[in-house]
Amino acid sequence: MNRVRVLAPATTANMGPGFDCIGMAFEMWNELIVERGDFHVEIQGEGAGTLPEDSRNLIVTGVEAAFHALGEDVPPLKYLCKNNIPQGRGLGSSSAAIAAGLIAGSALADGDLGDEQLVTLAADLEGHPDNVAPALYGGCTIGVHDGDRWVIDRVPVPEDLTAVVFIPELYTNTHESRARLPVRIPRSDAVYNIGRAAMLVSAMHKGEFGLLKHATQDRLHQPLRGQAFPALPRLIKAAMNGGAHGAFLSGAGPTVMALTTGREVTISYEMTEAARISEVPGRSVVLKPTLRGAYVAEAE
Repeated sequence: MNRVRVLAPATTANMGPGFDCIGMAFEMWNELIVERGDFHVEIQGEGAGTLPEDSRNLIVTGVEAAFHALGEDVPPLKYLCKNNIPQGRGLGSSSAAIAAGLIAGSALADGDLGDEQLVTLAADLEGHPDNVAPALYGGCTIGVHDGDRWVIDRVPVPEDLTAVVFIPELYTNTHESRARLPVRIPRSDAVYNIGRAAMLVSAMHKGEFGLLKHATQDRLHQPLRGQAFPALPRLIKAAMNGGAHGAFLSGAGPTVMALTTGREVTISYEMTEAARISEVPGRSVVLKPTLRGAYVAEAE
């Protein structure tokens, strides 16, 4: 192939208690066009002027990883990135880049990287599977490492589930945010999160939305990340007051996501008002989950 166009979705990670393990894909898409030609990277939309326009770009990293995995030399390529996913906000922009690059590279190399190989490459590049697995597979996923490989399973997503997402005009450095987290945690906090992560999967599987109030709570990362983003508990409380089933910090933040099956306008208003009172500029959007992961939309 000489040219491919790939779409990759936004994702949320952790969903409260599922730290580094659970994630979900949503209907917000980045578009990538890669074609053979002199090396060039152009970025339009989110990240234009800030993301690297050279080999450091994760799109390029993903494409090159696919070629190398297939034992092929990387030819000169031109990249056009049309980004809708906000950068550094906790909506999986880096995972979308990696996933899109891997899918594009596999297609251009005329290879056949299977799902397991793709997610292994992606999780190794990202360091954990919570965003990259749903970016590649779509839907809601659980990912664990068994010492030799990444094991991914899918969690059913109720058809009527939607998310109200408040996206602050603030940026989070994921590496710095992760560095704030402790190496060891109290046993009580581990038990707290294990039970809620299990309840989250059960609630999603059975469509028991009443359980999400408890199943999206966390003690491993949100309290510490909330120290750098004091508006977090207020936004979560506002979402719940507006009628959300559950709410949590999306990834490393600062985006806050509320899961619901209605009352989207009220929840959006309450979150936006809480952000205004907290002097946090931003915007709210309503997103539907997508069961489709990154894919080749066109190929020549």
